[in-house]
Amino acid sequence: MELLRGSRVVVTGRTGGFSTGPYDSRNLGANVGDVPLAVARNRALTVTEAGADGAVFMRQVHGVNVEYVSGPHDGVPDTDAVFTDRPGLALAALGADCPAVVVSGPGWTGAAHAGRAGTLNGVVPALVNALRKAGATELTAFIGPGICGRCYEVPEAMHADAPEVMRATTRWGTPGLDLRAALTAQLVDLGVPPTHDDRCTLETPELYSYRRAPRTGRHAVLTHLP
Repeated sequence: MELLRGSRVVVTGRTGGFSTGPYDSRNLGANVGDVPLAVARNRALTVTEAGADGAVFMRQVHGVNVEYVSGPHDGVPDTDAVFTDRPGLALAALGADCPAVVVSGPGWTGAAHAGRAGTLNGVVPALVNALRKAGATELTAFIGPGICGRCYEVPEAMHADAPEVMRATTRWGTPGLDLRAALTAQLVDLGVPPTHDDRCTLETPELYSYRRAPRTGRHAVLTHLP
């Protein structure tokens, strides 16, 4: 468990749950082909172990929509960032290579799913702006595990179109993207200091990775106010 200013942050792994086959075993993604009952049991177990009273899961679409939430929900539609001021309500951002980002300040916390499209289009700045508009101050951030720039190989055209801070070279000498570097730069520009879970999902068997196995589950970064 990580501690940000005013919030608790938990990064889940892929073990200790009820899923089988390629989802073995703590898959938290409801739309990846897993048995719905297994996913529901995994989510309930994870929320309890995180010390939260309930949770909000999003139906992530690689967008920049941000929603305020005040109670548990099993699939906030078409949203890639949520925030709350309700103690005990965990916010979950799912991933299997896309990083999750938590932004918190005293009395407020938020979570964003920040894949390539979300990072390019500014989902994390949108979350920061929403929190500040709601009155949050003294914000800090946490960037969860994601595929690293040495492993995230992309076509040359995609590499060329990306901001310079996001461009990388893979371990194979091919064009790559570094989402963590881009997210860090965005947060620093906004005056929000980030900490990191530096693990690469492709290189870490304890985490899910779509690049490693397209039929797979989703881990999560959860945040909640005590």
